[in-house]
Amino acid sequence: MMRRTLVTLAATTAALAAVTVPATATTTAATSRSHQQGAYTLTIHGENAFPESIATDGDHIYTGSIEDGTVYRGRLGVKTLEPFLPAGQDGRTEVTGVKVVGDRLLLAGAFTGRFFVYTKAGKLVASYTVPDTGEKTLVNDEAITPNGDVYITDSLRAVVYRIPAAEVRASAAGRAPQRTLQVAYRLPDYVAGQSNGNGIVATPDGKSLIIGYWYSGALYRLTLADGTVRKIDVPALPSDDGMVLRGNTLYIARSVNNEVTVVRLSHHDTRGAVVAERTYPGADTTTGIAVSGDRLLVTNSQLDAFLYGNPLRSPVFTVEDLPLR
Repeated sequence: MMRRTLVTLAATTAALAAVTVPATATTTAATSRSHQQGAYTLTIHGENAFPESIATDGDHIYTGSIEDGTVYRGRLGVKTLEPFLPAGQDGRTEVTGVKVVGDRLLLAGAFTGRFFVYTKAGKLVASYTVPDTGEKTLVNDEAITPNGDVYITDSLRAVVYRIPAAEVRASAAGRAPQRTLQVAYRLPDYVAGQSNGNGIVATPDGKSLIIGYWYSGALYRLTLADGTVRKIDVPALPSDDGMVLRGNTLYIARSVNNEVTVVRLSHHDTRGAVVAERTYPGADTTTGIAVSGDRLLVTNSQLDAFLYGNPLRSPVFTVEDLPLR
């Protein structure tokens, strides 16, 4: 059933995405990795990995499978990611967006309309479900503001959900609550049947969100104080997937284009200029991106093969580790 649903959606959308919360690597790992010149490849030990998103907390790298919900993890500096949370655990059968904040691991549940908060030890803190409106859903990516609130895109609904910081930080003792995701804002320019709001990041001052639309390639700035949404003056970047913001530099994984586009944002994020477009040998549907020290981590998700049910181009799923510049 899920594969048939994805194949139908794939007739109009070729890939999905997620944003990560990057963090500075530990000194030892960062030093070790910085000595490796150029790009190198990390292997994911999983037959159905299809790694849609990626995140790092400075000690570990995390990714998740949109095929079965397995979460994979590996220490920075190693070249393999191993299963960490098994497929189907806690009803987690699909994973798109992956983020890490403090002692919490956040996982978006894609077409299931679910969202999960875990401790980094793997204990479920809380699970969420989208409101039962009868609409299709694609809980895709998440961003965390400096105060700890979490904002989540739904690519098939013109909304942004919010989870308060207090719920994310709640004790993991006892039975994990099941809650409904609460709509915080509504978004413009949604096209029915397409993957719309996708990658999402919070600005460093915590006052705004930047949201990328996969289908149109537009970037929007959402002001949290009043919910105002304005389009950023920047060339369209179709297949805009996972995004990372460092200062005023936005790194965008563009899945169909198989490249990382680097955009320099103006003051107040009203305009943007494309300053670089990067790819690498073996790039294969680049949907997820994270920054670790002076390195970029990019997923080779093979999502187009997954969506259409085509044979895999490689039986091994990988993540590329690249110099940041």
